[in-house]
Amino acid sequence: MRNQPESALQILFREIAVPGRIPLQQLARNLGVKPSSLFAKISPLVRKSLVCYKSQRKSIGVNPDFGYVLGIDLGGSHLHFALADFSGEILEDTTVKIRPEDGPRKMIAQIKETARSLAQKGAQGRLLAIAVGVPSSVDAQQGVVTFANNLPGWKGIHLSHELEREFRVPVFMENDANMAAIGEHWKGVARGVDNFVFIALGTGVGSGVFIDGKLHRGRNGAAGEMFKMNIDWRTWDDDFPDTGQFESFVSGMGIAAEGHKALALSSRPETAGLAEERDAYFVFEAFRQGNPEARAVLEKIFIMLGVGMACMVGILDPDLFVLGGGIAKGAPEFMLSIVEKVIQRIQPTPPPIKFSSLEDKAQTYGAISSALGVAHEAIIRSLHV
Repeated sequence: MRNQPESALQILFREIAVPGRIPLQQLARNLGVKPSSLFAKISPLVRKSLVCYKSQRKSIGVNPDFGYVLGIDLGGSHLHFALADFSGEILEDTTVKIRPEDGPRKMIAQIKETARSLAQKGAQGRLLAIAVGVPSSVDAQQGVVTFANNLPGWKGIHLSHELEREFRVPVFMENDANMAAIGEHWKGVARGVDNFVFIALGTGVGSGVFIDGKLHRGRNGAAGEMFKMNIDWRTWDDDFPDTGQFESFVSGMGIAAEGHKALALSSRPETAGLAEERDAYFVFEAFRQGNPEARAVLEKIFIMLGVGMACMVGILDPDLFVLGGGIAKGAPEFMLSIVEKVIQRIQPTPPPIKFSSLEDKAQTYGAISSALGVAHEAIIRSLHV
């Protein structure tokens, strides 16, 4: 069936909802109408409590109290939740530790329990949408986590459907690095930048790619999945684990593994859990104390990161790289000095590199932005001429 053209009211709401707030003069220009005619056109949206006037009726914006959305960041060692109003302002947030080895059923139960608790705190409005960032490529149309290589058992998991059945609202799901890129483009250092690459350096490694102002997902939703990159052609036929060659080194778990070997540390106790085994904190702590072996480990990893980024420059030629995730905070100055040196040696005109201004909230802001987008689309479909 051919899509029906949007009505004037639907177009009007979209023009207001996308920016969240807009001066009436600008709105009139966007719609090609006289400012004096806007009040009558906006009136139906005001009556529905969808929008409200701001700044002595000089601008119009979404009504923050119309409802709320929930953004969820599913990481390799934690779950982070943020409840936001209809304007995107965070009202409540919380972080829950997880044990990846417990498998998807228990983690999904944790997600539902915490989401339900936060939803109750938003009782002054109604839940409109949920968005989840996951460390995996995703089938967004089917709501499936296709393969989260750092989360045991997370293959072909219908997470969106689980949450839709539980909360009776639309659910949007996206790869976590893509979600972080959305967040940086919305609220972070990539705001206003149309072509950039966000690289998430945490338990694993991934990236989100923006081209011409839009997220580039690729044929299978796997664009930016750096973990499978191979930066040594001589090892092209070697057997690597599911993490792939690049992520086996350039990641929190890669740094931890190299650190245990270089610093001659015994493995963590079995009771520590998978998340603790992958924690690279001890390597960065040793580096800060002047340990030469720790410095050598990090230099090796950062050289590999620089080579990988240089390869992306040759393919994408972005305007900006944004580095985020816990590993980016471990030794930022040292990381940047090595990475810039490597990229400049390989690529004559490399783009600038910036650290995320949102830090560990990039995915969360991306999830909030995505949930608002889903809520907007649902509302637009419900509006009639």
